[in-house]
Amino acid sequence: MILEKSQEVKDTLSLAKAYGYLGDYYLQKSIADSAFLNYYKAEKMYDKLSVKSELARTLINKADLLFKVGDFVSSEKEVFKVLRTIKGDRNNDVVNEVNYDAYNILGKVYNGMGEYENSILYHNKALKTLDKMQIIGKSQTMAISYLNLGLVYVNLKNFAVAKDYFIKGIEQQKIDNQDLNIEAFLLDNLGYAKFKLEEKRDLPNLFYQSLKIWDSLKLASGVFVSKMHLSEYYSSREDTAKALQFSKEALSLARSTNVPRDVMRALNQISVLDPKNASAYTKEYIRINEELQREERKIGEKFSRIEYETDQIKGENSDLEAKNRRLVYFFSGIAILGMFIYIIKSQKAKNRELLYKQQQQKANEDIYNLMISQQNTIEANRVQEKKRVAQELHDGVLGRMFGVRMNLEGLNPFNDDLAVSQRNDYLAELKNIEQDIREISHDLNREKSELINNFVAIVDNLFEEQRKTFSAKLFSSIDSTIRWDLAVNSVKINLYRIIQESLQNINKYAKATTVKVDLKKQENSILLTITDDGIGFNVNLKKKGIGLQNMISRSKECNGTFNVKSEVGKGTTITVSIPLE
Repeated sequence: MILEKSQEVKDTLSLAKAYGYLGDYYLQKSIADSAFLNYYKAEKMYDKLSVKSELARTLINKADLLFKVGDFVSSEKEVFKVLRTIKGDRNNDVVNEVNYDAYNILGKVYNGMGEYENSILYHNKALKTLDKMQIIGKSQTMAISYLNLGLVYVNLKNFAVAKDYFIKGIEQQKIDNQDLNIEAFLLDNLGYAKFKLEEKRDLPNLFYQSLKIWDSLKLASGVFVSKMHLSEYYSSREDTAKALQFSKEALSLARSTNVPRDVMRALNQISVLDPKNASAYTKEYIRINEELQREERKIGEKFSRIEYETDQIKGENSDLEAKNRRLVYFFSGIAILGMFIYIIKSQKAKNRELLYKQQQQKANEDIYNLMISQQNTIEANRVQEKKRVAQELHDGVLGRMFGVRMNLEGLNPFNDDLAVSQRNDYLAELKNIEQDIREISHDLNREKSELINNFVAIVDNLFEEQRKTFSAKLFSSIDSTIRWDLAVNSVKINLYRIIQESLQNINKYAKATTVKVDLKKQENSILLTITDDGIGFNVNLKKKGIGLQNMISRSKECNGTFNVKSEVGKGTTITVSIPLE
């Protein structure tokens, strides 16, 4: 479960721990290849993460596994790798713990290899390291070290020293009394040392005590050792029947647990006790020994193959990861290139929009200049007309009126027919003068009307062009009560451009048959309404279009409001309201 969850969340540290737990499980179940594979995977992950303490513990477990399968050389290599890994670590508790385990395994390895001096050296180093440690069950651990040292001295046939270490181990065991298995080993080996020293006290009770403990624990390896020692003990007492009984029971147990070295040891003992069948036992011994040597070679090769295949798989995974990275880089490059192309196109579109706005601004300026030019021309004509009217009034009308007035005053004293006739002639002259004044007044009124209606004329020209060019019927209405002289030029320009833009949109998209444009006065505002019966559009989708945005912007420039109403299939209505003054 830990392995699966760690893989899901890609937690390498938890993944390494999971492999370590699996290695411990398979080691306990004596499935060596599975244990080795999981320890090896955990080792590689801890090494990659540079977690030295966990890496060292994993290597210790790996070394212990190699020792148990009899690969002493590989176990030795792993232990020295542990010592190099932990060297320089500042956590003294971790260093001491790992060093103790490392020295302990080296002591057992050298004992197995027959290098007893080195074995004693490292077991003593383990004890010295243990003195520095403050751990729970320290006495139990010390008992194990004493047991290991005693076993080395048993191999050296120095049973007196071995006995002392076994006694020390039993004393330490009594303090913690945690592991009955260790207690049974100590009792059994103490009995064996005494047996070799020919001390009869507590024998064979020590063997039976350890056998009882191992029976209760159902620990076959311990039961085998006790029965072999009992067989040897009764053989020395010339009780061949019991000796043979215990050796046969040990052989049967070794065969059932499939431990080749124990089978060989039992066969060797039985061949001594049963000389008649010694030949058969010896042949079986030789066969098992050869098989064991082949199996040990296979185990070494199997472990090497596991390392090679695991590394090969990791190499393939690394190659796959590299390929995946290259694919990610490739597609990322394409995405970046696409983004650049999009940015460039977007920038070009913005540039086109800016250019369009600049052209539109220039057109506005041209219209403004045209209207200013027209206003200037009108103003010049007004000045000239005023001057002409003043000259006519001064030189013509006033002079004539002055002459009539003088003549009438001169006729006041006379009432004859000639005077009456002359008065009538002067009255007729006054009528002529009145007519001349009326004509001058009419001329002034016409000039003012032309000035006021100049904007109207420009818009009418736009409407005429629309009617000539496009098939849609255009109905236009401009309120004559609007005082265009109160409207500033920017209002006129923006109104003109809104009308122009609306007509262009109708011509391009609306497919209308009828268009209505109304300009009327509403309180103190000019209200422009443009309606068509075209196909309409969705206002929410098109509201961000350049044309509509321009019209909205122009309305805001004049402090006015802009509104558009449209539905698909129901035409469009644009309403613009701009303050007149």
